[in-house]
Amino acid sequence: MTKTAERRPPAPAAAHPVPVPPPAGDRRRRRLADQARAYAFLLGGLICFALFSWYPAIRAVVIAFQKYTPGSSPEWVGTANFTRVLHDPEFSAAWRNTLTFTLLALLVGFAVPFLLALVLNELRHAKAFFRVVVYLPVMIPPVVSALLWKWFYDPGAGLANETLRMLHLPTSNWTNGTDTALLSLVIVATWANMGGTVLIYLAALQSIPGELYEAAELDGANLLQRVRHVTVPQTRFVILMLMLLQIIATMQVFTEPFVITGGGPENATVTVLYLIYKYAFLYNDFGGACALSVLLLLLLGAFSAVYLRLTRSEGDT
Repeated sequence: MTKTAERRPPAPAAAHPVPVPPPAGDRRRRRLADQARAYAFLLGGLICFALFSWYPAIRAVVIAFQKYTPGSSPEWVGTANFTRVLHDPEFSAAWRNTLTFTLLALLVGFAVPFLLALVLNELRHAKAFFRVVVYLPVMIPPVVSALLWKWFYDPGAGLANETLRMLHLPTSNWTNGTDTALLSLVIVATWANMGGTVLIYLAALQSIPGELYEAAELDGANLLQRVRHVTVPQTRFVILMLMLLQIIATMQVFTEPFVITGGGPENATVTVLYLIYKYAFLYNDFGGACALSVLLLLLLGAFSAVYLRLTRSEGDT
């Protein structure tokens, strides 16, 4: 007969040691080491920005106050470059064309993407297909897009005038006419860049609660009233932000006048950025080109400050 082992009560569990926080000096060194590693990872990007963004911008501001041509030593001339470009007849034409282009882009290129987003938001079938179709022009290189439209606008055998002839409608000079060239470029820029704007508007529209539309329908609101009293107020911040970004972008238009019209006819499509190109690479006057760049920088900086102010105010609310 085996003797039953005597049962003993279990040993009490060992108490977990209370962690002792490291000294303040160790915590500081650890935090500095973490920050050093983070900045080490960012070092490559910071070097690229410094070499290709910050240094050229600072250098351009310096050259704006110098008489500078390649192969010769720079000479300080103060504000003479600004005085010269301000009295250039092309200066007023370039700013007039740029501001007109911006205004037309707001009237055409700002309303069309919003309306397309409204239509896409109401679709029940093939939404993905139409989103791809709308976004497709953004994926085409800008120069290729401009060359396609240059052939499209050809006053002889261009597709635009051929279509008008088939419909027995009067043809147009398009980019060859002083009164139609700038508007033609606005159409090109709108077509090439509206894809991203449409998708942003579409995302904003889909974030609106459906209960608001249901309440508006119960109150007897029609489609236009729902857009006015529900859609626009709910997306006003996105609309304002995209409007400011579009102003900043359209005031830097260059590809379309450079590729399609060459600034013509009769300087009807010379923009500020295209005039900067002419000063630098056609007139070999880098001082004047940098002076124009500084003036454009000041104006765009004002719009950027408004944009940052509005985004910060919206974030605080």
